[in-house]
Amino acid sequence: MRRFAIVQVDVFTKNRLEGNALAVVTDATGLIDEEMQALSKETNLSETTFVFPRDAATEKSRGVRVRIFTVAEELPFAGHPTLGTAFVLRGGSGTPEILLDLNVGSVPVCYEDTPGQPSFGEMRQRDPEFGARHDAETIARVTGLALKDIDTSVPIESVSTGLSYTIVPIKSLAALQNLRIDLHAGAEYLQKSGGKFFYFVSRETLNPAARLHARMLFYNGEDPATGSAGGCAAAWMAAHAIAAPNERVMIEQGVEMKRPSEIFVRANRDAGVVNNVRVGGNCIEVMRGEVTL
Repeated sequence: MRRFAIVQVDVFTKNRLEGNALAVVTDATGLIDEEMQALSKETNLSETTFVFPRDAATEKSRGVRVRIFTVAEELPFAGHPTLGTAFVLRGGSGTPEILLDLNVGSVPVCYEDTPGQPSFGEMRQRDPEFGARHDAETIARVTGLALKDIDTSVPIESVSTGLSYTIVPIKSLAALQNLRIDLHAGAEYLQKSGGKFFYFVSRETLNPAARLHARMLFYNGEDPATGSAGGCAAAWMAAHAIAAPNERVMIEQGVEMKRPSEIFVRANRDAGVVNNVRVGGNCIEVMRGEVTL
């Protein structure tokens, strides 16, 4: 019988049982792909991460090797698993940066520590790649959205900072909260158009401090907080003057699931080029245990 330590954290929140839950296997040495996929189905969370420790010199130059699995597949990159895994690895060390080696390459997570407050971690994602822009009538047809609910004042656009999202702006908070879409037809369209998931956003928010209210529906339901999509939304906001260059703004997500999350994002825009995408938030540990296989 093999035993593997596992830690569960809530990401993009300061409060336990809110945000997006993540399971981290802190030393996955010896696990094969099929076992990691099966264990991710067992946890039944949006993602589970697997840490593969290496020698100190390699980890210093390239980062700690981490693989990310959903209930259905391995992902090259995802936001809340990156932030949550870095939080677990940092522990109480106080180190200012944790470098992770993901399938998309090295991703740094830097920390801001304020006395009396939980640590705030911020990852720098890959520079954005802007993909296709999409016709509102087409998106309405393939998702089942009402055309009148789509905000056509800004583009429906695919953006990737390591994982591609098609950002669909919705006119009103009410329409977004009552969102009903055809996941199967939407997924077929995304496969043809080069996107991975839809990210639905509204500039009407519940919290006056938030810039966007967001929802992301996928495999096993809905995602409470999507850090990879947050990076894409940061780039999209900077590109279309919804946020000023380098302005840190908050995206609220997970409210409809009763898992409220706060995702803090920012991106630079210089001479029309968007870069330096950063996504941050808080994490809190909720559980430690052991997996036996």
